[in-house]
Amino acid sequence: MDVTTLTQLSDDAYVRLVLDNAHPPARDGETWELLISPTLIDRTRDTLSGLVQRNVSALRKRKAEREAFQAACFARGPAGKKDWFDTRNDYEEWRHRAANFARTVQNALADVNRAKRDLNRSANHSVAQEHRECLRRLALAVQRHQAAHARAGRIAERPDHELWRALDRIMVPIGPDSEPTPLRTMLDVYWTDVAPADTATGPRAGAGRAGRSAPAGRSGRFGGVPKARHADDAPVSVSGRGGVPDGRRAGEA
Repeated sequence: MDVTTLTQLSDDAYVRLVLDNAHPPARDGETWELLISPTLIDRTRDTLSGLVQRNVSALRKRKAEREAFQAACFARGPAGKKDWFDTRNDYEEWRHRAANFARTVQNALADVNRAKRDLNRSANHSVAQEHRECLRRLALAVQRHQAAHARAGRIAERPDHELWRALDRIMVPIGPDSEPTPLRTMLDVYWTDVAPADTATGPRAGAGRAGRSAPAGRSGRFGGVPKARHADDAPVSVSGRGGVPDGRRAGEA
């Protein structure tokens, strides 16, 4: 038996299979796992919910019929009362079985709902991880864009600075307390793909020194982003944790 086989079952056959596995001591473990698998769990839950509603409707209908029967019997006097009392045990036994059935089905439905919540949490976690990975790639792209400007000595326009500021403004939760953490810090500590700088060699040494001397400088292990320039060629620091310039030119207070 597999998911494909169960998917092809008629509604009546599926109901019988669910009922056969509703009570935990009577469950076949493999079959139950199939019934609560992502493919079938919604059908299983709908089946159990339908059984609960049908049972509630049957109890309500039987109770109304019983009350009407009692009124008719009592209206006939002693002979009618005897007929009512003679059928009382049968009704109570039926009601007891219906109540047991309701408990079994409702408990099975609770098990399915727990399994559904677990599946939802797992799916949400996967989606969150995918979104986090997309954000990581985007942050790395912004960081590389900033680094490319610095290496080439190109003029950084206001849109460039606005883009780079996003690394300091956008937060992601981190740690058991979901502490908001800037993307730049995430890049420095968790997400960086910059190779360790060799401070004993040529351009990397200069990049490492620039990174260490930047405001609130980044770790000296990495070749940071030293400088970018405004349109008037006045250098403005863009490196480090707080390294997004405020747009002032050199010499301004």
